[in-house]
Amino acid sequence: MNISVANIETLKLADAEAVLKDVAAELRADKVVPYLGPGLVALGTPAIPVTPEDLSVFFGTKVALPKRAKGNCWAAAQHIESMKHRNTVSALMAEAFGPEVAPLPFHTFLAGLPLALIVDTWYDGAMRGALAGRTDWGEAQGITRAGIGEDRWYRFYDPAGAESDRATAEGWKTVLYKPHGSAAPAKNWLISDADYVEVLTEIDIQTPIPDVVKNRRTERSFLFLGCRFHDQMLRTYARQISKRSRAPHFAIVDEATLTKNELRFLLGHAITPIAMPLPKALDVIMSA
Repeated sequence: MNISVANIETLKLADAEAVLKDVAAELRADKVVPYLGPGLVALGTPAIPVTPEDLSVFFGTKVALPKRAKGNCWAAAQHIESMKHRNTVSALMAEAFGPEVAPLPFHTFLAGLPLALIVDTWYDGAMRGALAGRTDWGEAQGITRAGIGEDRWYRFYDPAGAESDRATAEGWKTVLYKPHGSAAPAKNWLISDADYVEVLTEIDIQTPIPDVVKNRRTERSFLFLGCRFHDQMLRTYARQISKRSRAPHFAIVDEATLTKNELRFLLGHAITPIAMPLPKALDVIMSA
């Protein structure tokens, strides 16, 4: 098939809303894993960066960045870490994501479902806030291995924010997985190129992904919401986290901004693009 953005019309579903309602029914039945990107948070009025590009701009307001690092938050963080110190990167991330982000109605909707797994790829604590009224869940977060002196790829946290362990995590009704870390509850950040060196070396054999995540994705498909795949880092994580799960998957996309690489990635990994504005898609899912 000749893949191009121009032929996205042929990829639109004849009745996208009807198909999305079917996906929503699967979601309610815990047969679909919601995979949340920063585009979801952007629907509110957060006082935090809501794209990787926004985060790069934030870094640039604090530290002069070389041309190669502008527009790339991972390279920007690496430059700051190299020229200053890791503590500077951590402090800037804490500043960028310090403002509390209130859960959107969709976060609350997800928190009310009996989901085994929710993946949230941005650094805010909105999904954690939505789950706060429950006691039967916990969180797994990716952590940097740089300088910690531990052979660990992730940490677990209970609803109160106390560190937990993998045995306890197996008993949680819902696992919230934050693969890049989060502002809450402990300010874990995977952000600089150095943070990702070992992860990207090992992620193909799945070592950095918690077993509880790998186990729960089996026999479930994925629904990507508020996500972009215009960077190799984002594509790698989406591919590896959804690995060995049940196809087909679905992604809400904006055809006006969809790149050739994104479209090629979606089609190559059994991810059906649904061309629909994200607010409309969320309404359809919540009302289905």
